Amino acid sequence: MVCTSCQKQIADYSNFCYNCGARQTATAAPGPGVANCSHKRLARSSTDKKIAGVCGGLATYFDLDATVVRLIWLLLLLFAGTGFWAYIILWIALPIAPPEVIAGATSVQVV
Repeated sequence: MVCTSCQKQIADYSNFCYNCGARQTATAAPGPGVANCSHKRLARSSTDKKIAGVCGGLATYFDLDATVVRLIWLLLLLFAGTGFWAYIILWIALPIAPPEVIAGATSVQVV
């Protein structure tokens, strides 16, 4: 691959040039072993929350039902005793996710 700025040879699928530091175009295919998927970010849920949205955010990140995550969290709280402090730490550390736009949520008039 050739840098778009300084025209020097760099490794294939690089995001930045080693020589000049220029950002490379995003049109290149991802590197070997990298899947084409949108990047998921771990964040507190702004819509599916009971207290702070930590369980809802974890459920969204791991593609699970929020009720299952809440039950696991309750078991951690009751049996291991670490669930309370882990919840507080995640509440502070995780950013809140922007509200999701629900596709097709337009109002329909019946005539």
